[in-house]
Amino acid sequence: MTGNSKSLTVFILSDGTGETASQMVRAALVQYSDRDIQIVRSKNVRTEEQLAPLIEDVQQQKGIIVYTMVSPQMRRKIHELASEKAIPHVDLMGPLLNAFDAYLGENPSDHTAGLLRAVDESYFKRIEAIEFTVKHDDGKTTRDLDQADIILVGISRTSKTPLSIFLSHKGWKVANVPLVLNTPIPPELFKVDQRRIVGLTIDPSSLNRIRKKRLEKFGQDPGGEYANMGHIQKELDYATELFKQNRKWPVFDVTDRALEETAAEIIRVVASRLDIPYTSIL
Repeated sequence: MTGNSKSLTVFILSDGTGETASQMVRAALVQYSDRDIQIVRSKNVRTEEQLAPLIEDVQQQKGIIVYTMVSPQMRRKIHELASEKAIPHVDLMGPLLNAFDAYLGENPSDHTAGLLRAVDESYFKRIEAIEFTVKHDDGKTTRDLDQADIILVGISRTSKTPLSIFLSHKGWKVANVPLVLNTPIPPELFKVDQRRIVGLTIDPSSLNRIRKKRLEKFGQDPGGEYANMGHIQKELDYATELFKQNRKWPVFDVTDRALEETAAEIIRVVASRLDIPYTSIL
């Protein structure tokens, strides 16, 4: 510890989370590990009215300001107020944006605050959706089924898993529940918002080909019950009867349809039923 043990404060002002500035400040402060330096972060500072009380706090604490602002007006205002009160201040974002504006020929007024945070939130929401979907694939668990945005229901090889994964990459939490002949439906399925449930069906001949190819791929007998037309028809009849009993479930025929096409239709219908924007849940 040096002779100067006075506590100092770095005030971070940001129009977003302030995480970028925080990481840079902490990286720099490693060089001053023998000093007692506090970091105070002010997030979502986007109007000039917010600045006056913040600058006042900095002056009272005899601190230094480090700021990351996209808006040129906000950067100028911080510089003006801090200079008036002789507060040391460092603009981390301005010089970089100015250089890029000159290089790319952009108009500084076009910059929008908080975009990085929006991108980060979108990314983490998508990851959360994917993790949820993988966990709830093929009826692995019916726990937290009420947290699913979409629940796909259908017999084996009706594209439940591929559709689930595709939709999860769009940010939708998807669970899929297999319909198995002579096996009770999980009771949890009837306790959730029925507007989120979607039924899947397919032409029996197409399903027969798909199942035979799958069995052959894994070196199994393609002539077994799984790919038998009689058994397939029983499964489809069972699913059709279930869908008739639950008319709130829209049913999609996946026969010879592109995955993207079916997914888009599912999103459109579910979004309409839930009264949310039709694009993506993100």
